[in-house]
Amino acid sequence: MIYKFTIISDEVENFMREIQIDSHATFLDLHKLILESCKYKDDQLTSFIICENGWEKGQEITLEEMDTSMDKDSYIMAKTELSEFLEDEKQHLLYTFDMLAERVFFIELSSVKPGSMKEGKITRSMGDAPQQTLDFDELLSRNPIVPDTTVMDEENDMFGDEVDMEDISLEGLDISDGEY
Repeated sequence: MIYKFTIISDEVENFMREIQIDSHATFLDLHKLILESCKYKDDQLTSFIICENGWEKGQEITLEEMDTSMDKDSYIMAKTELSEFLEDEKQHLLYTFDMLAERVFFIELSSVKPGSMKEGKITRSMGDAPQQTLDFDELLSRNPIVPDTTVMDEENDMFGDEVDMEDISLEGLDISDGEY
């Protein structure tokens, strides 16, 4: 099967990437295509998170073997085929590209078609990718160590607005390239 993924960011409004890849490719192959499409260096720890019920976090697939508890299965990108976890159109994933700042891309398996391909390819690229990593000052401004002295309430927490996963939608993006 050929998978087509649509990738968006909550940081850059007009950012979008489409990638086509064989279902038997590994998560490492997809990771490399994402890095290439964003012109990112391959020098950061990253992971994929398979989402369930919309954007609810499920199984994590890491770039490197992580010491995890024996209670959970551990999956690494190089040894895990996409088809092990993905099969249905509209399935969602998160791709953590900046672990320290917990920054992610939102990925949707936008189509599944019969066929196969030797190598994945970037089929569409819109907008500039967000900066790969934040510098220390930006990181502190997003996640302050010392809370502000102003009164906080449930609607205005000290970490700013959090992303409501239900607000992430691919609707309204013109993602048809006519080739697929």
